[in-house]
Amino acid sequence: MTTPYPTLNASAGAPARGEEGFEDYKRALNANQARVEANRCLYCSDAPCIAACPTEINIPEFIRKIATGNERGSAKTIFDSNILGQSCARVCPVEVLCVGSCVYNHMGVPPIQIGQLQRYATDRAHEEGWRFYEAGASTGRRVALVGAGPASLAAAHELRRAGHGCVLFERRPQVGGLNVTGVAPYKMKADVGAREAEWVLGIGGVEVRAGVSVGAGEDVSFEDLEREFDAVFLGFGLGADSRLEAEGAGVPGVWGAVEFIEAFKLSQVDLSGVREAVVVGGGNTAVDAVRELIGLGVPSVTMAYRRGEDRMSGYAHEWRAAKVEGARGAWGLSPLGFERDAAGALRGVRLAEVDAACAPTGTERVLEAQLALLAIGQSKLAGVLAGVEGLAVERGCVRVDAEGRAGRAGYFAGGDCANGGKEVVNAAAEGKRAARAIDAFLGAGGSLRAHNSRGATGAQG
Repeated sequence: MTTPYPTLNASAGAPARGEEGFEDYKRALNANQARVEANRCLYCSDAPCIAACPTEINIPEFIRKIATGNERGSAKTIFDSNILGQSCARVCPVEVLCVGSCVYNHMGVPPIQIGQLQRYATDRAHEEGWRFYEAGASTGRRVALVGAGPASLAAAHELRRAGHGCVLFERRPQVGGLNVTGVAPYKMKADVGAREAEWVLGIGGVEVRAGVSVGAGEDVSFEDLEREFDAVFLGFGLGADSRLEAEGAGVPGVWGAVEFIEAFKLSQVDLSGVREAVVVGGGNTAVDAVRELIGLGVPSVTMAYRRGEDRMSGYAHEWRAAKVEGARGAWGLSPLGFERDAAGALRGVRLAEVDAACAPTGTERVLEAQLALLAIGQSKLAGVLAGVEGLAVERGCVRVDAEGRAGRAGYFAGGDCANGGKEVVNAAAEGKRAARAIDAFLGAGGSLRAHNSRGATGAQG
């Protein structure tokens, strides 16, 4: 089916979303606070903050414009590099990117709060309805974008500026990808991601086919796309939570972490009776899940990880915040199974103690829990590409070159399906970069339809 830009159901009587009770961990700046903070920037000539940003926003320039009262110009400076600047202002791990690279860190002075200043400028643009870009004159070329998350949104916007027609294919009922379904609500709520997606697509000329799956045996095949479109961009992200092959894994109360996060972001989840919760894993998704459970009122939340605290892959600053909020860590533990109570509900998580090499020591522990979330990774969706000749898949990800070309003429990729699961800002950068490569491919006369009609695949142009 073809739909307009579907967002969240905000109609009267719609069920409340579980995330609505969360407040922003990093509060928005008001105009006076933004001006004061902006005036602290040294406007460095070498600007290490720019080099740390995957989208290479001219950070000193946008901050200088805030300092001089030119919020509109500030927002445009941001969007010129990153059309998803509003969400990135909230969800980027600035502590290890731009803010972490601020020269003030080497001077014993608090670094410039770049993310909060970016949020100030981009929020102002969205609230005021400022628009900076128009679609280019039609080239008559059409591009299919598989997935409607950050990478595809960034690519579609750039392609429309070049005048190419775009169609987004999204298996979910709403656009936005993880910005809507997966971002921790203390960073950004679903409605912000949905509105940003609608604003990005407001450039016009982007058709959205929601509720449509692409792949072998799905609603639309890649052969169908090659007959209808001149190029294909793959931006479909990652798949479902990886499952644990363990005793009792199907007990009610055991969830995949990503599945759980989506459920309470878009609807309500009943946590009555949950006194203790265990999150298995040590990455950023695990840390987010821990903080979310605490925010949802679960009295005791423990993160169980097979390695030590110093070896967890989640951001250290996020875990420090989780501990301040009351989270506990249980280290050197590998999950073995899940125990039921007399009624068949989850009673506890059974874990094996392991040594530094993750080898079992022979000792087991049971952590009491009425809810367990598994944050042990997500499956890769590269299987949907079965039968598409010329595409290289490594470790479940589409292999691309530096410009996002995917090996088969007319195919390009970016975001999680290509990088394995990085940040929103990486997806935005890769989508835009691939769009420019697509424009060059089409401008040089390349076309999947032409190749398909000749029965040739050709070399990537």
